[in-house]
Amino acid sequence: MSGDRRVRRTRRLIQEALVALILEKGYDAVTVTDIIERADVGRSTFYAHFADKQDVLFSNLDQLTFLHPAPRDDPGELFAFSRPMFEHVREQERLVRALMGRRGGGLAHRRGEQLLAARVKDELIAAGGRASAALDLLVTCVVGAFMGLLRAWIDGETTASPAELDAAFRAAVLPGVRAALKET
Repeated sequence: MSGDRRVRRTRRLIQEALVALILEKGYDAVTVTDIIERADVGRSTFYAHFADKQDVLFSNLDQLTFLHPAPRDDPGELFAFSRPMFEHVREQERLVRALMGRRGGGLAHRRGEQLLAARVKDELIAAGGRASAALDLLVTCVVGAFMGLLRAWIDGETTASPAELDAAFRAAVLPGVRAALKET
């Protein structure tokens, strides 16, 4: 087994240990010692790969491609990322529930919102919006709508399909976004 494969395997064991522990007792209650014991790695091995449990958390978030969507296929279509993101969430259900669900803690939510906000802001500027306080408020509204639907699904408050979540998101935000962009 090559060194790279061992590194990837060790990192994956530590990341999976954190996910399992979050699902069991919540992020805030998890300690580095818990992660080390669950992953069955030494303390020095843990710290050779990660600075702390937040670093492990963010490395798990980085695996969620819905937070790092590819560039838009159709520059004329706002928020084309929405449906693929909801589909990816369903494919990565266990990981998403651990990181973004009730037990994931606020760090994962904030990080996800920051990543999504950067994407939304870029799209709005590409669609003709001007960087301003008003645009920042619009970004907050769009991100809030998306994350609200995502949390409702993660927490089991809805069983809507990715297509249904996407349709609800678009119906809620596109009319207001289009109107706001015309005003700028």
